Amino acid sequence: MPALVEMRRISKSFGGVHALQNVDLHVMAGEVLGIVGHNGAGKSTLIKILSGAHAADAGEILIGGEKVAIAGPRDAKRCGIETIYQNLALAENLDAAANLFFGREITRGFGFLDADAMRSETQKVMDRLKIRLRSVTERVANLSGGQKQGIAIGRAIYFDARILVMDEPTAALGPQETAQVGELIGQLKKEGVGILLISHDIHDVFDLCDRITILRMGCVVDTVRTAAVSKDEVLRMIIMGKQ
Repeated sequence: MPALVEMRRISKSFGGVHALQNVDLHVMAGEVLGIVGHNGAGKSTLIKILSGAHAADAGEILIGGEKVAIAGPRDAKRCGIETIYQNLALAENLDAAANLFFGREITRGFGFLDADAMRSETQKVMDRLKIRLRSVTERVANLSGGQKQGIAIGRAIYFDARILVMDEPTAALGPQETAQVGELIGQLKKEGVGILLISHDIHDVFDLCDRITILRMGCVVDTVRTAAVSKDEVLRMIIMGKQ
């Protein structure tokens, strides 16, 4: 089967700085690919190209084996790509349902919002992801970090995301909330969602990812199966490159 998403020979420069040089990677259905590297290695540029925030200078992107043009975030969403950035982009003064449908609200006659339908659909998504909320009408500001991450993920998969980009999903979370995010990712894998996970936490990468792509100075050092390497080996590649 073709990869859910494949990036071939992706290059990007900003002035005289080569942020990415001939980067190749792919993600299969139900797989988590970790992207690691120091600050400036090219991780953020790579995911911004996939999410449509930046245009690549060279290279191509394939979805399900078919070449696609991603000129902006709307193109990415049409391709089934959703990105969850570290700040989650949630409106904390609104409830879970309002956040899940923010900008894509369900309406009824004469354009009025259908709050009941949005709350019902939100509850179905939370049940699907096994996220327990006291109520979908509770303000997001009152929820835990793991629950907020669940709402951000729920928003993505409700609108048929098949490829999910997660930027530092466990940053600033405690052990219990980190475990909850791990359970969410496991649930998405079962549903065949492909995940690109960017993280500085090598422990989380080894706990959550099937394969790891190591970037250094805009280039791919290697892509390895998590079970076939040690954390020390990956750290050496992050710092020194291929040995």
